[in-house]
Amino acid sequence: MKRVLLPLLCLCMAYAYSQQDCQHPQIVGPGTHSVSYAANSQVPTPICTNGQNNNPDKGAWFAYTPTETHTTTVNTMASMKDTRVHIYTGACGTLLCVAGDDDSGGLPYYASIATFTANAGQTYLIAFDNNWNSDNFSFTLTEAEFVQPMFTAQPFSIGGWMQNCVADMNGDYLDDIVSPDENFIRIHYQNANGSFTSATVPAQSTTFMPTWSIAAGDFDKNGYNDLVYGNDYGVCIMKANSNGTSYIAMDSPANKYIFSQRSNFVDINNDGHLDAFVCHDVEPNVYFLNNGTGGYTFYQSNTTPGAMNLGVYPLGGNYGSIWVDYDNDGDVDLFIAKCRGGGNPASIDELHRNNGNGTFTNVAAEAGFSDYHQSWSAAWGDFDNDGDMDVLVGASSDVAGSHKLMRNNGNGTFTNVTPGSGFDNFAPMEHEHVAYDFNNDGFIDVMGGGNTIMFNNGDMTFSPVAIPASPGPIGDLNNDGFLDIQNHNMIYINSDNGNNWLKLHLQGVESNRNGIGARVEIYTTGGPWTKQIRDVRSGDGFSKMNSLNVYFGLGAAESVDQVVVKWPSGTIDIIENPDINEALLVVEGSTLGISQQGSNAFALYPNPAKDVLNINANDQTIVKTSLYDLGGKLIKSVSVDNGIVPVQQLAKGTYIMIMQDSNGKQHSSKFIKG
Repeated sequence: MKRVLLPLLCLCMAYAYSQQDCQHPQIVGPGTHSVSYAANSQVPTPICTNGQNNNPDKGAWFAYTPTETHTTTVNTMASMKDTRVHIYTGACGTLLCVAGDDDSGGLPYYASIATFTANAGQTYLIAFDNNWNSDNFSFTLTEAEFVQPMFTAQPFSIGGWMQNCVADMNGDYLDDIVSPDENFIRIHYQNANGSFTSATVPAQSTTFMPTWSIAAGDFDKNGYNDLVYGNDYGVCIMKANSNGTSYIAMDSPANKYIFSQRSNFVDINNDGHLDAFVCHDVEPNVYFLNNGTGGYTFYQSNTTPGAMNLGVYPLGGNYGSIWVDYDNDGDVDLFIAKCRGGGNPASIDELHRNNGNGTFTNVAAEAGFSDYHQSWSAAWGDFDNDGDMDVLVGASSDVAGSHKLMRNNGNGTFTNVTPGSGFDNFAPMEHEHVAYDFNNDGFIDVMGGGNTIMFNNGDMTFSPVAIPASPGPIGDLNNDGFLDIQNHNMIYINSDNGNNWLKLHLQGVESNRNGIGARVEIYTTGGPWTKQIRDVRSGDGFSKMNSLNVYFGLGAAESVDQVVVKWPSGTIDIIENPDINEALLVVEGSTLGISQQGSNAFALYPNPAKDVLNINANDQTIVKTSLYDLGGKLIKSVSVDNGIVPVQQLAKGTYIMIMQDSNGKQHSSKFIKG
C-alpha cells in the first residue's frame, strides 16, 4: 500500500501546485486547457499588454516547449470570458515579455488572442491573471507552420503610469518612448542607431495623471515637447523647462470637472501657438487657448462666454477627436467620433468645419456623418491618393452598425463605400483606429481590432493581415524608415521589405513649432500613384500619442519629384527632388522661392510687371496662383484667366508666385511688381 500511496500523494501535491506560480506551471501542448485561479496564486509580472490594470490578485501559469519552430496562438474565444494573457521567456524573477493580449477577441466577451513565434526547444511561460474576473475558463493553443512575421517582438522595460506615448522629447526628431509617472516622466531617448538611453526626468506633481489619453507638442515653442494628460476628473498640461530636464504641471481649473477622453495639441485659432483640446465624456468639450506667454485661458463649448462651438451636446458622448483638413481649404477642421449607446443622440458623430474666422460649424448632416454610430476613434487618410482625406469611422460596438468607410467626394460630402471594401466583412471591434502606411507601398493602411492591419490594395479595398501586436503608440523605433508599434513592455519592429520611403521633420517658425496642422504633399511620376498627402496631428486614435514626424511609403518609386509643405500660417515650402530613404528637415519659410523648376518650365512676363502678369506655361494649365512676400507670408490668392494674373493692387517690390497646375503640382517663381 505504501508503495502505491506515496506516488499518488506526490502526484496530488504536484497537481495542487500546478498553475499556481511561475515555479510550478502546468505543462501544455497543442489543444484545449482549463484555467482556474487559486487563492494566494502568483500574479503575473511584468504586464505584457496595453489597457487598464485593475490590480489583479491571482494568476494561473502554464509552460509550453515546442519541438519545432511554429507560429503559435493562444486563444480564449471559446470560453466567452474577458481574459488577459502574458507570454514570457526567461527565469522566474527575470521574465521577459514575448507577447500578450487583453481584448483582441472583441465584443461581446473581450477574449484574448496572442500570436507569437515559438522557437524549437525554447520554453515559454503562458500566464493569465484575474484583471477582469476570477471565473474558470479554458484556452486553446494551436501551432501553425512558421511564417516570418512582419513585426518582430522585442522585450522592452518601459514602466511608468501610462505606456501610450511615442514622441521626440529632446529635439533631435528621433521617436522616443514616453511614460509619465508620479513626480517624474520615464523617457527612453532613441539614439541614431536605433538603441535607447533611459532617463527618469523630474516632473511636478499633478492631481490629473493620464488615465484616458495623452498627447505631445511644443506648447511654449521652446524646442522641447510638452504633454497633455487626460484624466477622469481634469486635465494637466505638463511643460518642459528650457532644456527639457524637468517638467512643470499646469492643472485645469480646480472647480471644473472634466471627464477626459481623447486629447490633442492643435492651434485652434491659428495664432502660431498650440492650444490643448480635450473631449468631455459627459458635458460639452473643453479647450485651453494658449496666451502666447506660457499660460492659457480655459473655455468650455457653449458654456464659457466667447467659446467656440467645438462639440456642445449637453450630455457629451465625445470620445475620439481628430483634427484634419477635410475640405482642403488650408485650416484644420474637427471630427468627433461619439459613443453613448444605440439610439442616443450623444452617439451621433460630429464634423466641425473651420470657417477660417474663429468660428466652427457642425456640418455632419450635410457631409454624411449624422447617423447613430458607436465609435471611439476614426482613422483619417487619403486612402485613394486623390488629394483629399477619406475616413474609416471604426466601430467600438455593433449596437448601431459596424465600421464605415467614407470616401471624400471633394465637395464637402462623403460617400459610404463600405460594401465590398473589406470592412463590411471585418468583425473585430476596437477603441483604437489609426491610418498609416505600415508596409511603405504608398497606400495608407488601417490598424484597428483583432491584432490585424487592414492593408490598402490601392483601390479603396482592404485585406486583413494578422500581426502579433495590438493597437499601440506608433513611430519609427529603430530609425529605419518603417513604422513600429509599442505595446506596453514590448516593441514590435517592422521588417524592411525593400520598399522606399521618405521621412519629414518639420520646424515651424511663424506657425507652431511642430507644424501641427500642416499639410504635406509629395509628387512623383511613373508609378501606381502620383501624389500623396499627410496632415500633421498630435493625438489620433483614441488614447495614444503617435510620432509627430511625417512618413511616406514610396513602394518601388526610386525618386520623389517634389515635396510641398503648406504651413498653418499660409507659408508654402517646396523642395525639389529630395533624397529618399532618409529624413528631410523642413524649416518654415527656408525654401520658398528657391525652386528652379518654375524658371525652367514657365515664363513670367513682363517682369517687372505693372498691371498684369502673363504666364507662359507651355503644355501645363495653371489653375490657381498664390502670391507671397519674400518672408513667406501669403499676400493673397489670385485666379488665373487665360494665363493672366492681375497684380495692379500690389505694392512695389519682389514677390514669389506659387502656381498650381491641373495635376495639383506646385511651381514657384519670383517676379517684381514695378
